[in-house]
Amino acid sequence: MRIAYLDCLSGISGNMLLGALVELGVGKEALCADLAELGLTGWNLEVKQVKRGALSATLVEVEVAGPQPRRTLSDILSIISDSALPAPIKEKAKDVFTRLASVEAQVHGQSEEEIHFHEVGAVDALVDVVGTVAGFHRLGVERIYCSPLPVPRGWVNSAHGDLPLPAPAAALLLRNVPSYGVESKEELVTPTGAALAVSISEAFGPQPPMTVEAVGCGAGSREFARPNVLRVFLGEVTFSEAQGMAKTERLALLETNIDDMNPELCESLMERLFAAGALDAYLTPIIMKKGRPGVIVSALCNLQDRDEVYKAFLGESTTLGVRVSEIERCCLEREFREVETRWGKVKIKVARSDNRVIRAAPEYEDCRRLAKEHNVLVREVYDEAKARAWLLFTNEENKE
Repeated sequence: MRIAYLDCLSGISGNMLLGALVELGVGKEALCADLAELGLTGWNLEVKQVKRGALSATLVEVEVAGPQPRRTLSDILSIISDSALPAPIKEKAKDVFTRLASVEAQVHGQSEEEIHFHEVGAVDALVDVVGTVAGFHRLGVERIYCSPLPVPRGWVNSAHGDLPLPAPAAALLLRNVPSYGVESKEELVTPTGAALAVSISEAFGPQPPMTVEAVGCGAGSREFARPNVLRVFLGEVTFSEAQGMAKTERLALLETNIDDMNPELCESLMERLFAAGALDAYLTPIIMKKGRPGVIVSALCNLQDRDEVYKAFLGESTTLGVRVSEIERCCLEREFREVETRWGKVKIKVARSDNRVIRAAPEYEDCRRLAKEHNVLVREVYDEAKARAWLLFTNEENKE
């Protein structure tokens, strides 16, 4: 598996990531070809080798000829959606801008559609975001990890006037992200850089076990007392080497105790929790004060979905509050395969460890549907699908 690690000792910005990607082998011509799919005009990509302190690094700058229009979130999403870029690039780039719009709206007390992006909506930001996502896609990177981010104190000038560091939008984006204070009055983590880091990174922390094949060094636009560079380590990781970090994720656990709700409403509550982004939701019977029977309603979700799941709790249940905690979940690598049975195709959920299949479970809904269509027992479909799955995996391992 090919992974990348972002070493952000001097912070992170879009052009620093582009510079590192160029050093890793994503050529200027390839970047420009991808960016041309956006249909933007009046821009040029300047790539040059520079020194930052004693280090050589690649600086990528976007030259814009003439003024560019202000753009709303809808404008930006339309530009990306209407392009001929591969779907994974479009979806990730749109996620970055959606995150930016969300925090800018919070900072300025407006709706997301009222936000005109100024710097963010300009051509250079579109180039930074789409170019970065496309660059990692070209390198075949499957997972990206990022170091904790440095946070300075001071002020930065923007289209909205002087703003404290980290910039308010960047500060909101860095919620639930490991960071540390540094003695600097320079903007180290830009809002665009923060949005990219949060959107493309699987996890934040030390470098995971990996065999490094190449290192790209991207330069920031300004000179600091220390080298203003971002390094990207590119390499391979196997399942056995990654046993731990590659299979560990940070999730939010939301729970509440309920003893005053009609049990018939629990089904709609669970549906609402899943619709809000819950990865798992369940009820646990308990005995509450004064001997009253009740339930613990629990929901597990990604950190970015926590607020929506919280709203679902308050909207669909009788609770007045929810306990929220951040947990670490370790799980096996999973994928879906498909096998053919006498009655039709069945999806198989496959779990691997050390690159070997150790679990293979047919999807119940597929088995139930086929059993109903052909008037056979669900168990018959399930057992045959499982047997065919293990035969398939055994043959694959023997070929290896």
